[in-house]
Amino acid sequence: MAFDASLAKLQAEASCPLCLDHLRDPVTIDCGHNFCSSCIHQRWEGLRGTFPCPVCLHHCPDRSLKRNPQICHMTEIVQQISTSGSQRKLQEEIPLCGKHNEALTLFCEENMELLCSRCRVSSDHQDQHLIPIEEAAASHRWVLKEYMADFTNHLENIEKVYKVQFENTPLVRIREWRDKLYNEFRELKSFLEIEKSELDNALLTEENDVEGKLVKNRRQISYHMFRLNTLLTEIEEKCLQTDRVLLTGIERIHNSYGNLETPAVFSYELKEVIFTLPPHYVGLHKMTRTFQVDLTLDPETAHPSLFISSDRKSVTYRGLDGHSNPQTLSYADVLSSEGFDAGRHFWMVNIEGRGLYYLGLCKASFPRNTLISASPSNGCWQHQLWNHTEERKIGIFLDYELGEVSFYNLNNRSYMYVITDTFTEKLMPCFSIALASESLTISIIRVK
Repeated sequence: MAFDASLAKLQAEASCPLCLDHLRDPVTIDCGHNFCSSCIHQRWEGLRGTFPCPVCLHHCPDRSLKRNPQICHMTEIVQQISTSGSQRKLQEEIPLCGKHNEALTLFCEENMELLCSRCRVSSDHQDQHLIPIEEAAASHRWVLKEYMADFTNHLENIEKVYKVQFENTPLVRIREWRDKLYNEFRELKSFLEIEKSELDNALLTEENDVEGKLVKNRRQISYHMFRLNTLLTEIEEKCLQTDRVLLTGIERIHNSYGNLETPAVFSYELKEVIFTLPPHYVGLHKMTRTFQVDLTLDPETAHPSLFISSDRKSVTYRGLDGHSNPQTLSYADVLSSEGFDAGRHFWMVNIEGRGLYYLGLCKASFPRNTLISASPSNGCWQHQLWNHTEERKIGIFLDYELGEVSFYNLNNRSYMYVITDTFTEKLMPCFSIALASESLTISIIRVK
């Protein structure tokens, strides 16, 4: 019994908490719990930001998984022990009837108990329905499989409810806001350090320049004072001389007095250095809240190589499928269903994957059934961008009357690029993915 209990504990340790089967390709997550690689990937599918442990609900910062070869070897050993132990029990432990000490070969469906052949003829079981063990086991095994299917579906439904609840819980939003604030403070700290270094260098240069000019001016004033003292002494001595001696050489003294120039005193107007935060730290936040618009994609304008999601909020490059649509744009473009012919408007996109893409606006009259290049002269204003594997958030701000389309990197809240022109007709936000891109998804997002 002690061996069986120990073996049961060992089997539990070598089992996946999700599928309850032996661990397959085991991996260890941040909190230390072990799972099948496929099971934990399936559980975390669709999650972003934080990834809760299914056992202890510890929030792992990312999807990094460590393969655990030691657990893998232990699982193989447990399977071998379990198999040999089960075979040995089947060979050694044959259940016998408690009354007649014979092998149990029948099953009573009414009392749900195992019986031997002698129990069939006893008065207690003569009127009951008895069937062979194999037939009863097959019947009940089928019922148990029905239970398993029902429980599996029930578990999947509960997991979906849990997933939705977790994604919509205020804790997720709080953690997202905390991470966002942390990133903003980190960027602001970096900006302040750079700004401090630049101000220090500028003030040091100015300090050295002023100090050099003061030293030079002091030397000029000191020399002028020396000349004044010398001339004053000479004049005092001259005044004490006789008339003839006094008038002898008097012209030189007059000339020295007349040519004496007082050096200008160095003056400097110190301009106060005032530090202000960059406009995007305050202005970008206000711009997002004030001018944000809710866009949806127009499937009728989508290029055949683009897949539009059911909610019309994201577009994914899937490659050419051989079909054509006369209403589509040239190249891999799709337009928004909403357009603007006045005012100021701000929208944001999230980029996932790797490849080249374009963001901007096109005239509503831009031809979508001919191979015309997208350029301002043809009524299409776009900014080319390249994305690597990390996610990237881009903000686009249209000031129709001013004739500007500005682009912002929302990951570090920095200004990127501006397009200027004169707009005269309705403009449609345009999203384009280069056909040479490997795998790229553009999603329209909102700040809540």
